[in-house]
Amino acid sequence: MAGSIEQILSNQDYYEIRLESIGGLGANLCGKMVGELAVRYLDLNSAGFSSYGSEKTGTPVKGHIRFCPAGKEIRVHSPVVAPDLLVIFHQALTRDKGVWKGCSDRTNVIVALDQGQEESVMQNLPAVIGGCYGVNARQIAMETKSRINVVMLGAMARIMGFVELESVRQICRDSLGRKYPAALEGNLRGLEQGYELVQKLQARKDADSDREAASRDGRCPDRRDKELEDQREWGYATAPAGGVNPRSGSTVTADLSPSRQGYIPIFIKERCINCGLCDSTCPDMVFQFAKGVFNNREMMVNQGLDYYHCKGCMRCVDVCPVNALVRGIEAEHPDKQYFMPNQDMLRTPDYYVKAGPDGYITSESYLTEKRIEGGEV
Repeated sequence: MAGSIEQILSNQDYYEIRLESIGGLGANLCGKMVGELAVRYLDLNSAGFSSYGSEKTGTPVKGHIRFCPAGKEIRVHSPVVAPDLLVIFHQALTRDKGVWKGCSDRTNVIVALDQGQEESVMQNLPAVIGGCYGVNARQIAMETKSRINVVMLGAMARIMGFVELESVRQICRDSLGRKYPAALEGNLRGLEQGYELVQKLQARKDADSDREAASRDGRCPDRRDKELEDQREWGYATAPAGGVNPRSGSTVTADLSPSRQGYIPIFIKERCINCGLCDSTCPDMVFQFAKGVFNNREMMVNQGLDYYHCKGCMRCVDVCPVNALVRGIEAEHPDKQYFMPNQDMLRTPDYYVKAGPDGYITSESYLTEKRIEGGEV
């Protein structure tokens, strides 16, 4: 954990935080609360913004926050490239190498993960890192009737090391108490449990030795493939012809499962009357119908759900007239019945949108620059 903020800022210009998340988990609000916390209760200057696309549940979101002493002006408004604290709001994001960009031996990492997933997360760590910490944010949020973002806020306060728990409680009251007074008690419990229950993850010895060897010879253990070694960041010379971005922002190509809040619709096929209401209300084309026979009649029959694209909104549960779809706790259903991927949307490794853009073009500094130049925004 970090020392005092004065010690940290005596050796560097800013203390920088990057949030890696998915729409629906509250990272944008969490970033705003962290920024207000620094200004109101830590006597620091703070600046931050979020980077996201369609603002739809399940789409990638990044948050960037900087702290500096109160007497200093923050004149940098670009994305955080080399974070002191990296906060990952869902364990699935750890599989994307882009999430780990800029990590160094001074970077502490917090990952929201489910119990029993520690080893898989540790296998995805980069060669060089500071400390890695985990918290079962989803389970805590469900038990306390809070949200994942306040649990992660509590964990961040603990790992930063220079933030008092009472200050975080107060910013939670300031930000959420007036707007959601009925939910404040649960949010405070979630925040406190995030603060208390975040723990350092212990890597396997062989994984440690692999990363140490990689650090010594300057390579990443995952970059064995020559094709990966030849990849470059997009720039003036390497951008696609015409500046076309071939990475679609559509959630059709993205795995929405990390955006679920712990619940999934459970399909009870023997109750289904194939009315199609679930399909018409679903925003993400989850239900798979095919020609079949029902009540001795040939018709379109519900084959199951594409859980890759289900974000857990539960609209189908609300609309089903015969309770063929019921709410279930996802942790209790690791092997999901009637899991039927949509054949038109099958994910492939080269076409799977795993994390959002670094997004300078979505930042306020870029928009201001365009307005000054007279360009359209």
